[in-house]
Amino acid sequence: MDTQVNQPGFAGLRTGDSVETTVHIVGGKWKGVILYHLIEGELRFNQIRRRIPGITQRMLTLQLRDLEKSGVLDRVVYQETPPRVGYRLNALGRTLIPLITMMKEWGDSYRGQLSAEPIQPSVLVE
Repeated sequence: MDTQVNQPGFAGLRTGDSVETTVHIVGGKWKGVILYHLIEGELRFNQIRRRIPGITQRMLTLQLRDLEKSGVLDRVVYQETPPRVGYRLNALGRTLIPLITMMKEWGDSYRGQLSAEPIQPSVLVE
């Protein structure tokens, strides 16, 4: 029996929708990539931005906020002048490391297959 999830950002999801919940947290073009880079440890905003050249400042800000709101990363503000802010996976976020690592390995394998095998016309989808 499915029940509704009453958590911010999860309106309408049922408890049986585990894959949807996971995709909600790590899905999209940038979240998985951000999480992958944070596996190494805490990074500052510009360090993340330099590692992901295709992301805009605005998009990175939005994605980091979403990940923080989802409860998988912490935004750490250091009381220094000038202020320094870092982002790191928290305990819940670290539980995603096997998933993110598997996604990277699958992507490496897929890219290797694409470069090794010519694409057959029957595989192309228009």
